[in-house]
Amino acid sequence: MHTRWRAAHVLAYQNGQHALLRDGEVVWQDDTIAHVGRGWEGPVDEDVDLGDRLVMPGLIDLDALTDIDHLILDSWHSPETGPGLQWSQTYARTSRDVFTRAERAVIREYALVQLALHGVTTYMPIASEVHSSWAESFDEFADMAETSRRIGLRGYLGPSYRSAVNVVDADGRRDLHFDEERGRAGLRDAERFLDHVEQLADPLVRSALLPCRIETMTPELLRATAALARSRSVPVRLHCLQGTVERELVQRLYGCTPLELIERTGLFDAHLLIPHGIVIDLHPSVHGEDNGDLDTLVRAGVSVIHCPQTSLRYGDVLHSFGEYRRAGLNLCLGTDSFPPDLIRGMDLGVHLAKVVDGRADAAPAEAYVEAATLGGARALGRDDLGRIAPGARADLVAFRLDDIRDGVLDDPVRTLLLNGTARNATHSVVDGRPVLVDGSLPGVDTGALRVQAQELFAKMRAAYGERDFKGRDADELFPATFPPFVDETR
Repeated sequence: MHTRWRAAHVLAYQNGQHALLRDGEVVWQDDTIAHVGRGWEGPVDEDVDLGDRLVMPGLIDLDALTDIDHLILDSWHSPETGPGLQWSQTYARTSRDVFTRAERAVIREYALVQLALHGVTTYMPIASEVHSSWAESFDEFADMAETSRRIGLRGYLGPSYRSAVNVVDADGRRDLHFDEERGRAGLRDAERFLDHVEQLADPLVRSALLPCRIETMTPELLRATAALARSRSVPVRLHCLQGTVERELVQRLYGCTPLELIERTGLFDAHLLIPHGIVIDLHPSVHGEDNGDLDTLVRAGVSVIHCPQTSLRYGDVLHSFGEYRRAGLNLCLGTDSFPPDLIRGMDLGVHLAKVVDGRADAAPAEAYVEAATLGGARALGRDDLGRIAPGARADLVAFRLDDIRDGVLDDPVRTLLLNGTARNATHSVVDGRPVLVDGSLPGVDTGALRVQAQELFAKMRAAYGERDFKGRDADELFPATFPPFVDETR
């Protein structure tokens, strides 16, 4: 079957880079792009005129939130309430699953629907383990794989696992609570999921090893992860180089930096993706200058998943996007929080880079668009994603440019990033199959899903109180912005 999209603007791929095509068309046969340009004279079974829209390669989110929004709760805490958002040492010994398996499946569907509505076509999931009894399970991911297939997204999936959990002691100081057998059991679950994905034999469901934060992993578990990744030829994503607390804990436990721990445990020999990648020698809290960390990452072939919107909301920034890019490091993008809006994230990243580097052209819009498409494809080892070119997979997204609230149109890419959001997405296809159609997801009752998600968010919020080392309830941990109005007329 041949399908054609026609649009005022197409971000095509030509001569090794993206190129803007005016009044262009994209034709695909089944799951593969057959033609990009104008004047297609072959067969067309379905012809869609998108009008004044920008057609881009489907967005690749490699740190995609597959959870209910938690940043709305934990990104503005005070020194008094902040420690209460971690597990207490007491709770770590008696932890429980806040949600049932069925409830977790609803949460996953809610999150994947959000990704699709925001123009994401390929994702690698991230969720908070704070609401689990330890980490994620095989069953959760078997359920999520089916939900992902039903919606039609391309996912790189695997349950998280860890040997330890971040806790606070009775005085509110950060520490780690270890249970190494749980870590080993989690890796076994992850390997079992690799087998499950092979049995599914679905091109839209790929496997990955997704261990938790580096400080929660023992060297033994990191080495086992590296060995499994090499033997099964799957990528590893490890959250690290993301904060000073992580660096202090790793140095206290193992007498080395997180980067040195990665090297010691063989992960540089695996296909490694690092979300955030902020706290290296360039960071002001370390040395504030380049002493070789960037070169180490480049030589190892590591990809850094930059999450500008989330990093800023937690009070940090990359030092810097331009510096990393000039060094030859592969940069890709993630959202890591709600909303999963890579357009807002790219726009924010462009302007943060100006502040960090002190120049307006520090990270132009096109560099961020490349990270969200070609960079993500490189990180996954896929030269058939992230580009609109004959022979590539038909993963496409269309953003409207005709909303008066988005202002006048100059360059379509720059205008979308500066004036729009990912909510401008109206259409998407993954492997040539429609996912987003006229701004909605066929077969998905988003109204009912919103109600369910709000109920589950209330349950998640309330559970923080039982973990707080001071025993405060959720209303104390998350006070309202302003006091409630009191009707004095009664």
